[in-house]
Amino acid sequence: MREADTKNGTLHVGLDARLVSGRPGGTQQVVIGLAHGLSRLEEGRERYSFLVMPGQSDWLEPYLGGACRLLPAKPAPPKPGVPARALRRLRSSFRGAHSAARLAKSDGTIEASAVDIMHFPLQTAFVVSVPSIYHPHDLQHLHHPEFFTRAEWEGRELDYRAFCDQAAMIPVTSQWNRNDLLEHYSLPPHKVVVIPLAPAIGAYHPPTQEDLERAHAKFSLPDRFVFYPAQTWAHKNHLRLVEAIARLRDKGRASIPVVCSGTKNDFYRVIARRVRDLGLEDAVVFTGFVEPEELNALYQLSHCVVVPTLFEAAGGFGPVAEAFLAGRPVACSNVTSLSDEVGDAALVFDPLNVPAMAESIHRLWTDPALCDQLAERGRLKVARYDWVRTARIFRAHYRRIAERQLTREDKALLAAPAFF
Repeated sequence: MREADTKNGTLHVGLDARLVSGRPGGTQQVVIGLAHGLSRLEEGRERYSFLVMPGQSDWLEPYLGGACRLLPAKPAPPKPGVPARALRRLRSSFRGAHSAARLAKSDGTIEASAVDIMHFPLQTAFVVSVPSIYHPHDLQHLHHPEFFTRAEWEGRELDYRAFCDQAAMIPVTSQWNRNDLLEHYSLPPHKVVVIPLAPAIGAYHPPTQEDLERAHAKFSLPDRFVFYPAQTWAHKNHLRLVEAIARLRDKGRASIPVVCSGTKNDFYRVIARRVRDLGLEDAVVFTGFVEPEELNALYQLSHCVVVPTLFEAAGGFGPVAEAFLAGRPVACSNVTSLSDEVGDAALVFDPLNVPAMAESIHRLWTDPALCDQLAERGRLKVARYDWVRTARIFRAHYRRIAERQLTREDKALLAAPAFF
């Protein structure tokens, strides 16, 4: 094929969606949001293939349409050798202490499908010889090494540094995250680009009255509760959240039910023991992983949302933005970029300060006027974001990286500053 035909023909973009539903938390929602947005881009000469593990695509299929399709990976990847050109590039650029030979390799699926550019939104990736986009999402292991084993820490360093070096572009959701990557990994500034993501639930169908009633019954929900959606990782700070609830009860100020959704990982045992020690078994509910329609219903049924996380480099475009979109008032921690992003649309507290956290929760529980004010500010703040706009921004970058012709809209999107 002549070069002119290649430059003007269909651009084939691969997106890594090799995950088991419920395990990766927020990154699964990012993939769903991208699928939702890209499926709604009607114009253009692109097609999008979502690389999935065999038999693990049910969670994604409802959000695919238009130019998007599934691309199943091989059932038993033979792990062929790294393409020589890619291996030489990584060996010369990778600054870590580990060999590039330990990096994950392609199983050959994207090469056989003639993918032109590969987008890795999951923090994991593999070596490719085509241009790539890579999301490290956060460098939590550098800020809180206490939450990682030595092997996990080294694995992150190996993957993150190598795949940042490999990538043509590294998207982040906040200026704070961009500065963090530039400082710790000494990356070329032009590679790290701020692209705010939309709230994940914006890609989900709004809950019906039947959905609300089903969720209420399934999880035995109280009529009024505080909601916190997050896997039970130690850094999500569930321990201090339940201590804040116990403090309000013990001081006779309020008995406040809390509902926490998200996969229960190994640290859940520590949290459950603390709940028992505090005598909060009847006040705190952990639902485990919930389906999209159930998550939407939990937001709608909740009184308010509290996000006490100790680290959130991905910014507020997770539970905070979802709560804004659902019209719920929010109290959140002041870590990383959260304070700047929420502005005056949420109450903000030090996540290490249990009394301060308790006070914020109590204010939301007892002050209807404050809740109405915060909910309205949140709606206005999050109204600027949607997955179709995010998809258009990424499409413009796909075209730029692949050296395809840019439209006037592409150029405007690439030149526009990120806003919060």
